[in-house]
Amino acid sequence: QVQLVESGGGLVQAGGSLRLSCAASGSSSSINVMGWYRQAPGKQRSLVARITSGGNTNYADSVKGRFTISRDNAKKTIYLEMNSLKPEDTAVYYCNAYYSPYEDYWGEGTLVTVSS
Repeated sequence: QVQLVESGGGLVQAGGSLRLSCAASGSSSSINVMGWYRQAPGKQRSLVARITSGGNTNYADSVKGRFTISRDNAKKTIYLEMNSLKPEDTAVYYCNAYYSPYEDYWGEGTLVTVSS
């Protein structure tokens, strides 16, 4: 059973920084794509950033230039460096590990709150 353990959320003032981590365990298979999604109150879950095993990245337009996703394949861990945080970045951030169309896992989420 694959488990994703997230850490690094918390409360920060606008303009500040946070670093999220997500470690995958429970499978010896390589993970195709790992990513971060977020869900704000009353809104749908949406992509923040994702990274392939080869290091290709995609970002939501709203975070480009402020957030950076990185990956340690050996540790099956991804990181999300979040800078210049804004109140609209407040959300629960979820880690995702996509192995295949039949194996797609989610973490429990970590809350990021940005105060104005």
